[in-house]
Amino acid sequence: MKITEATRLKDLLEEHPWLKDEIVKVNEKFEMLNSPLGKIMATKVDVHEMSKRSGMDLDLLISKLTDLIDSHQD
Repeated sequence: MKITEATRLKDLLEEHPWLKDEIVKVNEKFEMLNSPLGKIMATKVDVHEMSKRSGMDLDLLISKLTDLIDSHQD
């Protein structure tokens, strides 16, 4: 899956269930995904919204997510 700004977090987590625990390596603000509110938000947000909420540059977020996923492909 190619990650774009429109990629939904829900789709990433469905394809890579382990990502929920490791996404904190990309930005510590994603730790909130383990909270009840975070579980609801995970079904609604896309990568662009994740970028805005975390304060991360969109291209950097996409790059970090791609690298994290690629590192698990080995």
